[in-house]
Amino acid sequence: AICKLSLLVLLTQRKFIYHYTNVRWARGRNETYLCFVIKRRHGPDSLSFDFGHLRNRSGCHVELLFLRHLGALCPGLWGAGADGVRVGYAVTWFCSWSPCSDCAQHLARFLSQTPNLRLRIFVSRLYFCDQEDSREREGLRNLQRAGVQISVMTYKDYFYCWQTFVARKDRCFKAWNDLHQNSVRLSRTLHRILQPRESEDMRDGFTLLGL
Repeated sequence: AICKLSLLVLLTQRKFIYHYTNVRWARGRNETYLCFVIKRRHGPDSLSFDFGHLRNRSGCHVELLFLRHLGALCPGLWGAGADGVRVGYAVTWFCSWSPCSDCAQHLARFLSQTPNLRLRIFVSRLYFCDQEDSREREGLRNLQRAGVQISVMTYKDYFYCWQTFVARKDRCFKAWNDLHQNSVRLSRTLHRILQPRESEDMRDGFTLLGL
């Protein structure tokens, strides 16, 4: 029932802007919102999709809440079709925060057991990723190793979410101050997290050149 409700209820404009604004210091934003699109491949010429949103509940992070309802959201995920072939799913998340290390580990383990489900994650902000040795950074690398594509949301992603998940009442999406600059900054940080050796090699090269 919760899953069906999430498909019907749209986010308010105020709630979307408050929780998804990619500010550097997101004080007070203790909830995580997850807008999702699920594409289901029935066959070579048949594709259907659902969409909706969830937010974390007391004692359950939103990423695990999504997995808890996956059976209803992705029927036939674990079974084989009439032709013996499993139904393929492509899931896209737009998250207000990147996953914590525990959720990342859980997701990576789950995906390793579910080869017919592909996951792509777009994030508005990075959760506790400021420190080089943070567990959250390693969690994101674990997700990447599990085949998850992780990206920082850009203007076009916010625009898509506004059109798809928000009760916009014909109001056009208006970018907030520094949306682009913050997106670029976060994208660079995410790249350094996911490609640490490449970044270190570049730094070593600059050191050798005396730069």
